[in-house]
Amino acid sequence: MIINREIESSEVVRDAQFWDKQDGIVQCGLCHQNCRIRPDHRGLCGVRENQNGNLITLVYGKLVAANVDPIEKKPLFHFLPGSLAYSIATAGCNFRCLHCQNSDISQLPREAGRIPGDYVAAEKVVADATDIGCESIAYTYTEPTVFFEYAFDVATLARQSGLKNVFVSNGYIEEEPAQKIIPLLDAINIDLKGDDQFYKKVCGARIEPVEENIELFWKKGVWVEVTTLIIPGYNDSPEVLEELAGFLAGVSPDMPWHISAFYPMYKMSDVPRTGIESLRRAIDAGERAGLKYVYAGNIPGVSENTLCPGCKETEIERQGYRIMRNSVRDGHCSQCGSPLAGVWS
Repeated sequence: MIINREIESSEVVRDAQFWDKQDGIVQCGLCHQNCRIRPDHRGLCGVRENQNGNLITLVYGKLVAANVDPIEKKPLFHFLPGSLAYSIATAGCNFRCLHCQNSDISQLPREAGRIPGDYVAAEKVVADATDIGCESIAYTYTEPTVFFEYAFDVATLARQSGLKNVFVSNGYIEEEPAQKIIPLLDAINIDLKGDDQFYKKVCGARIEPVEENIELFWKKGVWVEVTTLIIPGYNDSPEVLEELAGFLAGVSPDMPWHISAFYPMYKMSDVPRTGIESLRRAIDAGERAGLKYVYAGNIPGVSENTLCPGCKETEIERQGYRIMRNSVRDGHCSQCGSPLAGVWS
């Protein structure tokens, strides 16, 4: 828990949601960390604070990032391909992954007690996204769960304006807030990082809530794609890959699985980058499990095209995050007419 209470730039604090208190101690129910927070302390995320027995969010509207990204960068390959997403984030995260690629903003509140950012009203986010020509707003870069109150307000206005809403998440949100945001979400990419030992050792979490949420969002009609970052020696064994692939196929063989290569960073700078053999091993595991769409997400030229599961014709050709050709017709293969799972328009 964090005691240092330095807040940079404009200070915007709002009452948080999903908590109870007893004898001055706050029990946060936003995510499965279920932090018990003493007065003048913060939860593990570093952005929710017990002030006089009330839980406060310290990141409402305090954006540290607002960028225009191709939707493929989230990554989402079966959701409005070729469209742009207005991507926003505040500081903070409810995981402490040793390999975090955005640790400078996700871990700053927890490690240094600092909360950077400038206040941007929810209305302006939606207006900017619309003016630029984005089709969706993506809540990404850090964990959107920890800025739930702001994300919910932005998502509500986005839906009213005809924009789609996309979460890029670690999937550790509790059921009550998940059920509240689901009616506003159109798509979500959830990390499935490894087996339970990986979660405990590398992320400070458990796998069970993540798997439960993958299944929950899918069954509730949110379009779900899943990403696994393959880290040599940590989650690239045949047994782990078969476990992950088997779980996803058990939820639905239509769920796309993105296999990404690890590059040394943060507290795992001494771990070697992922080799092509590990990526192919993961792709093979997915295909053996029966998954119809398995991609190597950040290695250009390797398993990045969408093939029809029926006739194997290339229906979407990609080069990195660029769509070179899209032949999908009303959600069906242009050659054999087989349905292609996704949200295409």
